[in-house]
Amino acid sequence: MTGLDLGLEGKRALVTGGSRGVGRATAELLARAGAHVGISYHRRAEEARRVVESVRAQGVRSWAEGGDLTDRAAVRRLFMRLDDEFDGLDIFVGNAGIWPVADVPLSMMDDERWHTTVAVNLDSIFFTTRAALQRMSDDGRVVLVSSTAGQRGEAFHSDYAATKGAIISMVKGICVEVGRRGITVNAVAPGWIDTEMSASALRGPERAAIDDAIPLGRVATAEDVAGPIVMMCSPLARHITGEILNVNGGAVLVG
Repeated sequence: MTGLDLGLEGKRALVTGGSRGVGRATAELLARAGAHVGISYHRRAEEARRVVESVRAQGVRSWAEGGDLTDRAAVRRLFMRLDDEFDGLDIFVGNAGIWPVADVPLSMMDDERWHTTVAVNLDSIFFTTRAALQRMSDDGRVVLVSSTAGQRGEAFHSDYAATKGAIISMVKGICVEVGRRGITVNAVAPGWIDTEMSASALRGPERAAIDDAIPLGRVATAEDVAGPIVMMCSPLARHITGEILNVNGGAVLVG
């Protein structure tokens, strides 16, 4: 009896925001499937180094490049590194982003918060996805990380919801543009994920209520989200494009 081959052996992948959380879990799972994986990170150089070590332990190539992806110069450096290391790209996972913790109604939201969220969550996706598609091989895979907030909104976090909704619209347009080359473009839309980004909310007294509102009874782990991402990157999903895959334990179906 043989194991399932995901068809990713030797593929060249780039995961943004790969030093922690969903990005790290995705990079490590892609490596287990045989892909070479580069990651981007913002400031967490030591954590990125550990991810690279973990990925290389799977017998594949890996590297990390730091920089602020809201800065076009940093994006150019990232993709110059990609060109040097991989000379092409088969898989792009656009994961880098933020969730501002403070609850702020739109009527009280200042310009700085709005522009910061848009820059980090949307401008960076535009800059990096554009550069990735310029290098993408035929039959390549693009997976962008959205959110359930992009589908049904999120009160007091309208900045975040707006950016994640825009990513969904981008996916539905881009997939048509590149479809004739066999490139698929999809998104995953997680709900709550037990990562550092959401730790302040999930470590508080409301955790029990959050778990209870999810039909499966628990918040997702980073690995729960990485699995569907990697599936979307594989030939198993070769006829799926323009789709938003909900990874939320059924949370959008209640409440």
